[in-house]
Amino acid sequence: MDGERQVERVVVLALDGVYPFELGIPSRIFGAADGRYEVLTCSVDGNPVRSNADFTIGVQHGPEILATADTVVVASVGVAYIPEELPAEVVAALARIRPDARIVSICTAAFVLAAAGLLDGRRATTHWHVTDLFRRRYPQVELDPDVLFVHDGRVLTSAGAASGVDVCLHIVRTDHGSELANAVARRCVVPPFRDGGQAQYIEQPVPESGAASTAATRAWALERLDEPLTLTDLAAHARMSLRTFARRFNDEVGLSPGRWLIQQRVGRARHLLESSDLPVDRIAIEVGFATGASLRQHLHAAIGVSPQAYRRTFQAVGVR
Repeated sequence: MDGERQVERVVVLALDGVYPFELGIPSRIFGAADGRYEVLTCSVDGNPVRSNADFTIGVQHGPEILATADTVVVASVGVAYIPEELPAEVVAALARIRPDARIVSICTAAFVLAAAGLLDGRRATTHWHVTDLFRRRYPQVELDPDVLFVHDGRVLTSAGAASGVDVCLHIVRTDHGSELANAVARRCVVPPFRDGGQAQYIEQPVPESGAASTAATRAWALERLDEPLTLTDLAAHARMSLRTFARRFNDEVGLSPGRWLIQQRVGRARHLLESSDLPVDRIAIEVGFATGASLRQHLHAAIGVSPQAYRRTFQAVGVR
């Protein structure tokens, strides 16, 4: 079967002012995916690009290679390098991308996609530190500053810096299932899936000394996803009032307890759909959704497909 695998071509576009760390993320993550991806890097003219550090970066390809990409990743750049109107050579390079190609921005590269009109009417995210500037420049984009990444059709945007790891792992998971994505995460020594969103990283007042964490309660809940957990149950386990628990949970995770529980249950359901033959109604019970209809609703809201379609996808690519 390995000889029949289709290798997806990922082309990373490096612009002047590129952050070296983010530029290397696609190669590191996709390069650890058992040969499922080919990663190439280009610039708008084939010449070296200035990085946001004290060195330049040489690339092997010019913009013509963008036309051959299944997925294009635009690496983040210093905001000072992003004028409201993109340089003609950047516009020309982006115009080479095929209409059916997947387009990904890491961190501030969302400004590039927005300036090119690729995010108009779409939901997107970027680094929390520049969300106000982004909203002023691009009011036509539905900005969600609280998440680590947004997957809107063929366009994916990620939040600050290391969120590029999260979105690349999400792509591996979407294309080939959790088993391969988890293996890639282990090889790169990163978590396969981070709880919550980037709201948990936004600068906040220092909590009171000795303030209790909700981490132990989150671990406790993960062992009981099949049970009908309520906010009262969670707060009681944490020995906090409902109001204090809800506020502290949101501060730590960036999500409400209810949204976090749904996220965890959907993730567990996806794993069972990929790795087992359990009926959908049984999976719903195993992960804490009362009925198969509830699971269908939440899975469709999260990833846009039904449980049956999701399972067929991963049976077809042989990841079960």
